[in-house]
Amino acid sequence: MGKRSAFAIFVLVCLDFSAVKANAAESLLLRFRDRESAAGTNATISEQAAGAWALKERQASWTPQKTAIVICDMWDKHWCDNATKRVAEMAPRMNEVVRLARERGVFIIHCPSDTMEFYKDFPQRKLAQAAPVAEAPVPLQRWCRIDPSREPPLPIDDSNGGCDDEPAPASMRAWKKQHDAIEINERDAITDSSEAYYLLKQRGIENVIVMGVHTNMCVLGRPFSIRQLVYQGLNVALMRDMTDTMYDPDASPHVTHAQGTELVIEHIEKYWCPTILSSDLTGKPEFSFSDDKRPHVVFVVGEDEYQTEQSLPHFAAQQLQARGVRCTFVHSAAENPNHFPQIADVDSADLLVLSVRRRLLPKTELDIIRKYVASGKPLVAIRTSSHAFASRNLQDEPPADSDLWPTFDTEVLGAKYEGHYGKAEANATSFIWKDSTVSHPLATDLVVGEKGSSSWLYKYTNLAPDVKVLQWGHPAGSQEKQPVSWIRTAGSRVFYTMQGHPDDFQQAAFRDLLRRAILWGLEK
Repeated sequence: MGKRSAFAIFVLVCLDFSAVKANAAESLLLRFRDRESAAGTNATISEQAAGAWALKERQASWTPQKTAIVICDMWDKHWCDNATKRVAEMAPRMNEVVRLARERGVFIIHCPSDTMEFYKDFPQRKLAQAAPVAEAPVPLQRWCRIDPSREPPLPIDDSNGGCDDEPAPASMRAWKKQHDAIEINERDAITDSSEAYYLLKQRGIENVIVMGVHTNMCVLGRPFSIRQLVYQGLNVALMRDMTDTMYDPDASPHVTHAQGTELVIEHIEKYWCPTILSSDLTGKPEFSFSDDKRPHVVFVVGEDEYQTEQSLPHFAAQQLQARGVRCTFVHSAAENPNHFPQIADVDSADLLVLSVRRRLLPKTELDIIRKYVASGKPLVAIRTSSHAFASRNLQDEPPADSDLWPTFDTEVLGAKYEGHYGKAEANATSFIWKDSTVSHPLATDLVVGEKGSSSWLYKYTNLAPDVKVLQWGHPAGSQEKQPVSWIRTAGSRVFYTMQGHPDDFQQAAFRDLLRRAILWGLEK
């Protein structure tokens, strides 16, 4: 940060332009998460709010030169001490994200509201002031409040100011500038007004990533932030691990501070814009605050048959996050299904959920899975994960940079996968029943009689001595039974189920079993 002359900045930008241009040639591959109302887009807000929502994830690319990052109100000090501490903890990671984005050609706009006097002589401030006024599709607003025709009330009560410690008077303006851990580069701009929109239009920017604080207040309402930008027709995404919420757990709905933030993020995904993670730019595990003590479940998803990239996030949102579990998803890359860009997230997992089918991972990535398994931490695996890291033809040599683990089924899950009964209509329905001889908490509420499943049965042999089968099944037209779900407890808690078809996730009994298996693994 500095007050260099405009000419000096021009020279520096010119010298650095070739490097930026080279990096900017590569698109930003981002994984967007949003929510779709079952009531439909033509339903009223009250109808949407009362109905079900499907969580959706998709990968897409944004052109760096047409993308900006808006940093909202990352002040050096806040009137609420805990807010100040969380900003200070998040700022170094945010600076890393911004630096990497800037190197790719993304335009950075720093928006520390009410501090423009401090920055009045900065060239970056003058840059924003010099942006030509541009006509907006809808009138620009100084503050974008809740429009009941556009969104329902927020899911948290912040009427007390949202401070979760002993606050200074809310009228006390403690901040003077942006947090020093976030660099303001020569190519950036500084503003706290609708000048941000003028800057975007001046540069032909179509896409905006918003980060900063606080989701329920400034991130939604400021003249440079989400509501305003969406109203103006821009493509907007919130970086959901680079934000925080002003929420006091003593207020409704009486959840932890971290859960309060997740509730507001969910609200934004429903009514305003998708969200992304800093991992998309850094390749590092997603950021979380040190005081977030929720158990952390990491889902590794990579298969092409059962759409678990959609069913598992929805399951996690409904069955786990609402119970105070932090969930992270690691997906295989769209352009290379054998690569999991955020696989490092597994290192921070308290429990790993696998839904993977025949992926030949690079050795460095598979070693992360091996390390996790060797640690003795719990594992939940569904459906095709019995052959997650095995080639279809065991005689084939894997690519030079990849690794196999064909014995994952016997070594970890405790049974040998021998194929399946097929998808033919006669075998498409499986019948599953509880093993009445088993005494275990997970077996307590299982269906006693037979129930149908769309998951055609898999064949397993050589069950390990410590495998305890919870459910058996047989295909239609045959009484040949196969184990459907089981546990192992020697060394670590392992749960496996052969189920995982999209129709299974529509069954309350399956969702309940999977949820209880995860909580059992976490010893909750």
